[in-house]
Amino acid sequence: MVGPTASGKSDVGIRIAEAVGAVILSVDSMQVYRGMDIGTAKPTPEERRRVPHLMIDLVEPEVEYTVAEFQRTARELIDHADRPVLIVGGSGLHFRAVVDPLEFPPTDPEIRAELEQTPIEDLRSMLLSVDPQAARFVDLDNPRRVVRAVEVLRLTGRTPTALHSTQAARKVARYESLYDLRVVGVDAGDALAGRVSQRLSRMREMGFLDEVARLAPRLGKTASQAVGYRQLLDVVAGRRSEDEGFAAAEAATLRLARAQRTYFRRDPRIQWVEWDADPDRLAEKVRDRLGVRCGS
Repeated sequence: MVGPTASGKSDVGIRIAEAVGAVILSVDSMQVYRGMDIGTAKPTPEERRRVPHLMIDLVEPEVEYTVAEFQRTARELIDHADRPVLIVGGSGLHFRAVVDPLEFPPTDPEIRAELEQTPIEDLRSMLLSVDPQAARFVDLDNPRRVVRAVEVLRLTGRTPTALHSTQAARKVARYESLYDLRVVGVDAGDALAGRVSQRLSRMREMGFLDEVARLAPRLGKTASQAVGYRQLLDVVAGRRSEDEGFAAAEAATLRLARAQRTYFRRDPRIQWVEWDADPDRLAEKVRDRLGVRCGS
């Protein structure tokens, strides 16, 4: 079950998993970090007692936990699960990394650092000299994308065109999953903006800013970019007022939710349910689409 943030997926997922005896595998890029609880809307200890959750609290926030590592761990958990697995989350890349044959080339911090100091024009010329069709697969105006493409080329000898011509890449383009799965999408539609605002207000009341202040010295490169945390780090550093920080966090969260919606809407496998503010009715609609019943 996938969809934009604040659409009610987590609550519905717990209700369904509890009813059918499943475990939940979270495909949230930031819930893997310990201590990032309020701002990631991580399930509470009571909810985790009701239903086991996988891919939560795996590493400390200093760690750079890659999508490739996420993919490897999640698939191992699925392969060794002794009960049904219900995948729930809003990170489209992490969802596809788990269920589709996405391949993640290796990375090297030293090479990456060297390339980041190289003029982008030189990297672009280097890439095009060995792969004239690179622009079909790499945004050559995006320095980060160009650096990554050259890094992969240096480490593997594989050009962007070669990477996108593999059988696995073709399967990914056709949305061919590795598993026999049914995918349901939950989207709050016109209610999304209001739900984002309400959720962030609750997070503020629960002590989100205190959580960010406590974690600030420990947030690594990835964790510090999490939506909400990034904006409130400016408050902790004195660059914004608290109200300004939460307003920026709300705007960033809404942009994320809309981007998630756009990403998931491209996936033809997803069956979208008509959203309902009543979690029981919404859970029933999702169960119908998944084709499961209580005790099944």
